[in-house]
Amino acid sequence: MAWMTYISHWFEQDDWYEGLQRVNMSQVRQVGLLAAGCQPWNRDVCAASGDRFAYCATLAIYVYQLDHHYNEFKLHAIMSEHKKTITALSWCPHNPDLFASGSADNLVIIWNVAEQKVIAKLDNTKGTPASLSWCWNAGDAVAFASHRGPLFIWTISGPDSGVTVHKDAHSFLSDICMFRWHTQKKGKVAFGHTDGSLSIFQPGNKSQKHVLRPDSLEGTDEEDPVSALEWDPLSTDYLLVANLHHGIRLVDSESLCCITTFSFPSAAASVQCLAWVPSAPGMFITGDSQVGVLRIWNVSRTTPVDNFKLKKTGFHCLHVLNSPPRKKFSNQSPTKNHYTSSTSEAVPPPTLTQNQAFSLPPGHAVCCFLDGGVGLYDMGAKKWDFLRDLGHVETIFDCKFKPDNPNLLATASFDGTIKVWDINTLTAVYTSPGNEGVIYSLSWAPGDLNCIAGATSRNGAFIWDIKKGKMVQRFNEHGKNGIFCIAWSHKDSKRIATCSGDGYCIIRTIDGKILHKYRHPAAVFGCDWSQNNKDMIATGCEDKNVRVYYVATSSDQPLKVFSGHTEKVFHVRWSPLREGTLCSGSDDGSVRIWDYTQDACINILSGHTAPVRGLMWNTEIPYLLISGSWDYTIKVWDTREGICLDTVCDHGADVYGLTCHPRRPFTMASCSRDSTVRLWSLTPLITPLQINILADRSWEDIIGNTGVETLHVLDLSKYGLISALSLLGCVPSPDSAIEPGAPPLLCGKVSRDIKQEIEKLSGNLRVKKLRWFSECLSPPGGSDNLWNLVAVIKGQDDSLLPQNYCKGIMHLKHLIKFRTSEAQELTTVKMSKFGGGIGVPTKEERLKEAAQIHLRLGQVQRYCELMVELGEWDKALSVAPSVSVKYWKKLMQRRADQLIQEDKDDVIPYCIAIGDVKKLVHFFMSRGQLKEALLVAQAACEGNVQTFHVSTPKGPSFSDDIYKEDFNELLQEACRELAEWYFQDGRAVLASCCHLAVDNIELAMAYLIRGNELELAVCVGTVLGEPAAPATHYALELLARKCMMIPAWDLAADLLLLTPDSELQLVKLCAFCPGGTEEISHLHEKCKLPTVEECMQLAETAHADGKIFETIKYYLLSQEPEKALPIGIDFIKEHISSSDWTLDTIYPVLDLLSYIRTEKLVLHTCTEARNELLILCGYVGALLAIRRQYQSIIPALYEYTSQLLKRRKVSVPLKIEHLSEELDAWRACTQIVNPSSEDSPYTPPSDSQRLVYATLLKRLKEEPLRGIVGPDYVTGSNLPSHSDIHISCLTGLKIQGPVFFLEDGKSTISLNDALMWAKVNPFSPLGTGIRLNPF
Repeated sequence: MAWMTYISHWFEQDDWYEGLQRVNMSQVRQVGLLAAGCQPWNRDVCAASGDRFAYCATLAIYVYQLDHHYNEFKLHAIMSEHKKTITALSWCPHNPDLFASGSADNLVIIWNVAEQKVIAKLDNTKGTPASLSWCWNAGDAVAFASHRGPLFIWTISGPDSGVTVHKDAHSFLSDICMFRWHTQKKGKVAFGHTDGSLSIFQPGNKSQKHVLRPDSLEGTDEEDPVSALEWDPLSTDYLLVANLHHGIRLVDSESLCCITTFSFPSAAASVQCLAWVPSAPGMFITGDSQVGVLRIWNVSRTTPVDNFKLKKTGFHCLHVLNSPPRKKFSNQSPTKNHYTSSTSEAVPPPTLTQNQAFSLPPGHAVCCFLDGGVGLYDMGAKKWDFLRDLGHVETIFDCKFKPDNPNLLATASFDGTIKVWDINTLTAVYTSPGNEGVIYSLSWAPGDLNCIAGATSRNGAFIWDIKKGKMVQRFNEHGKNGIFCIAWSHKDSKRIATCSGDGYCIIRTIDGKILHKYRHPAAVFGCDWSQNNKDMIATGCEDKNVRVYYVATSSDQPLKVFSGHTEKVFHVRWSPLREGTLCSGSDDGSVRIWDYTQDACINILSGHTAPVRGLMWNTEIPYLLISGSWDYTIKVWDTREGICLDTVCDHGADVYGLTCHPRRPFTMASCSRDSTVRLWSLTPLITPLQINILADRSWEDIIGNTGVETLHVLDLSKYGLISALSLLGCVPSPDSAIEPGAPPLLCGKVSRDIKQEIEKLSGNLRVKKLRWFSECLSPPGGSDNLWNLVAVIKGQDDSLLPQNYCKGIMHLKHLIKFRTSEAQELTTVKMSKFGGGIGVPTKEERLKEAAQIHLRLGQVQRYCELMVELGEWDKALSVAPSVSVKYWKKLMQRRADQLIQEDKDDVIPYCIAIGDVKKLVHFFMSRGQLKEALLVAQAACEGNVQTFHVSTPKGPSFSDDIYKEDFNELLQEACRELAEWYFQDGRAVLASCCHLAVDNIELAMAYLIRGNELELAVCVGTVLGEPAAPATHYALELLARKCMMIPAWDLAADLLLLTPDSELQLVKLCAFCPGGTEEISHLHEKCKLPTVEECMQLAETAHADGKIFETIKYYLLSQEPEKALPIGIDFIKEHISSSDWTLDTIYPVLDLLSYIRTEKLVLHTCTEARNELLILCGYVGALLAIRRQYQSIIPALYEYTSQLLKRRKVSVPLKIEHLSEELDAWRACTQIVNPSSEDSPYTPPSDSQRLVYATLLKRLKEEPLRGIVGPDYVTGSNLPSHSDIHISCLTGLKIQGPVFFLEDGKSTISLNDALMWAKVNPFSPLGTGIRLNPF
């Protein structure tokens, strides 16, 4: 097992404890990712192979992989190694795991997607590899060419490895646009040139250079570049060529003649890209360059077979997947009988009529658009399987949250646009009109003004009204000089500041009146308004200085100049919580903290290895500062002592912008040169504070203040400069919140507002306190939705639900009502003048969407009328009989009249609505359309869907109650599937919402715990009360374990005291506490346990009376806890020696024993007992993991136990052969049958394996908390990162998502595996005796 190579050395060492380093996992968690769009600069930037497709942003390659279970593509990896623009991408035709990419820094890279790593690099290629392709005739050779040629062949491995020049493909007269190898004819290659000609080379034949130019270009110097070029997969000689203006031709490469010229419906249409459809011989598709029209063609016709307008913006590139996604999703779990009987229902495969097959080729096209949009279009079904409508395609320089809405984030990019995103759905809501050149900076207007100011590299500054969708103001005072920063004053909404390369910081009013022009000796890069004094502004300058200006005076001289940086200063930021404190980031790699009142630099934060760009103060914790740098990292600082608390490496390039919203102060957004925006949760940095709130501690333990009087109440303009400065100097010293070493306290406006609101209320204040703090501290992604559902379950009036409630997961009692009104709204709504944002549906699309909703709600007549309005009579007629036969006849008459008038006699196939709800729900589920399945099931439960009860000869039809019960079961099934879909997508909170929506509180709580959302689980569970109690208590126990790591023993005790029957948990806490005598005595007293001395006496008495459990308990609490070890271990060994033992008899003793203090357990005198304890915990852990279905760690737990048995001197009644037998039996009896995988055919378990597994299950009994069965999966587990590739020492595979470091500081496992391991085996996988605490 790969695992053993990593950690076998630990098992050789019995007494390894000295010099142990406790390494924490990263405290900042990634919770969201806005992927970059596809770049529009180069042609071959999307590719596909099997069930994967990839596209290139400017600096990274995004790889999507089909999730067969849910039949959808998910982002699998971001490959980022290129430092300059990626120019081309080519998938290996012989190995689906390999692809090659080239970039503008003369670099070609070979990647392994499965292992997500670089396997070969070719540096210093002669010229930029503008076009690149795997050689079809050689397994390990890649060909590439610069625009001028020649064609180079790089053989990657073997005796002939190295770069050679193609003997014919050189000395071209016109630049190369692209080249294509023939897939069958060895060594045959075609080139397309900018002058519209082709060059064709074939071994043994004469070279054909610059032939087959479009006829209209012959004899002219005009250029009409080849925009697409593809060999006919069914011919050795035919080649499909598209010229940008001339259109498409099918040419014969042997006779050098044009066979067919294809014509477009409009002369304005021009082809940007084309692709053959492998599943439909003779068919190909094209994408237009001006508008996003996809055209389907057949070589036998010169005009398109069909045209679909998919987007307003033109195509950039196209690729057809060779094997379209198969519907592998199955909603039936594998049963014991894996065969089909002769009486099983046979479902014939769907057959296409000749006309259908001709017009709609089955297949999926990867479509990339000029605005960065990327999608996967199902041509047969005429629908998007996947669409990212927009994405930035270049460096994102700035990001800011909307002041009055923490869910809207604006980003400014090198690509010339500002985009506004909804961070709950991670979709673009607005995009700025036109291209503004490079946009360096943005600033929202204060409050709800719905305007954004932007700063550009050459076109001055502008104000964009996002609701009107247009620019409403422009500022050009800096001329053509780049404006690096723009700042709208949030204390005085009339003022806007800009700073520029011309050396000026200009303050103006929004209507353009200049108030100040502050001149600097060099370029000014950053400015920031003080949040506590509306007239103070700071600037960062190329001359290495920070300046502070006072706008209320007429003077253009700075009040203060701060010197100290050794390179240029970029951004400056005032602290929102500490008057007179500001920070600056510089190209010298440092961040400096300045105190205006002391006229001094009070701290230097060193650690970045490149220029610092992003800077952000936290709006609640006064000493917390975040910085982003060109070294690709984000660092979190405690500015009191200048300590770096955490370093985040997940961006793949320079980090430019950092921001958070005061109403959600612990959710941070960052943006980067890697073209992504990432969302982060900072709450792990304030764990003790969160737990103070849960433990209902006093306000003093939650809210502090910085002891600073807010000076903005003073009007400094009344005073002279000296008086103003002296006033500013008279600031009281900060109090406890910012004293070094003090625990975090909330000091911002939001926390103070919550406190004031709670103090006004009467009744159950705790419920409100938990909800409001939870909403403030939780990241986006479902917590608001969760609390709305909790309110519904607790009986809150519907009128109090927020407006956006119907956009999330609704409680099922509201689902039908809200969707019906949504359908009515879609029918009646008129398009506003400016539209409603990006990709606004047309009236026709709205009516279609409304019709689909009505159909799912069982409102068939409304559906029919809407279809008639849309002219889709066949769809209306086919379902009309389910309204009534009379209505159907009436509709038939209207249609007949119309057809007679139009003189048409079309024959249209009908599909009758039969009302089989079960089939419909399962149909939706089989396609992965889980929300639709849920809607239909709920409509059936409410009696909205007409069902036909069929009487059988044996008796009457079933009663309505039985149908209702059947529908309820369907509803629960649909809910479970939807919840699991969210959970597997790393969204545990939304998974929990699905269960709350059907009042399944037990499963809702279980999903929060399995997603490690423990604080949220406790908050929600406390509010829900009794039905959630068992899960709430379990979450409190896990949180108490988390407190042991901080360590905060008192807090852990407070949490455990919230649970009933907490004595045993309190015993474990006190037993494990390593504190001094005084601390331990205090803890015993708090937990109402006997003193340490009394425990010794009680242990001896219990031992004399033969009470094993009591003896162990009191020994562990005494001065000599090691005395408990032999007693407990002998008891367990004796039990497992018998044949009929069960887990329940030994686990309580083993679990208690595992809480022995670490420093006692690692004593030399305890070596044998320690080894036996570790082995027993490993084995019992494996059994518990089987019970909880923790599939990923079961083999590792068995292996761990076997290795300890093999390498340590012990005498336990376990044999390695026996463990191996159990593991094999578990594997054989639980293997998931996958009929499509030919490489591993299903072999049924043998009789002996069935017997071993049955014995195992008998021992395990049932998990007491049923809902928590199944693997853990934390938020962000599915998000690819750019950080160092960590290999799990349990599986030997690359870790995706959060990483957990083991105690040696080097070995890593995934956080998900660490959580599951710690829940079943408290000791580290390294076999050291150290407890694992990943909570």
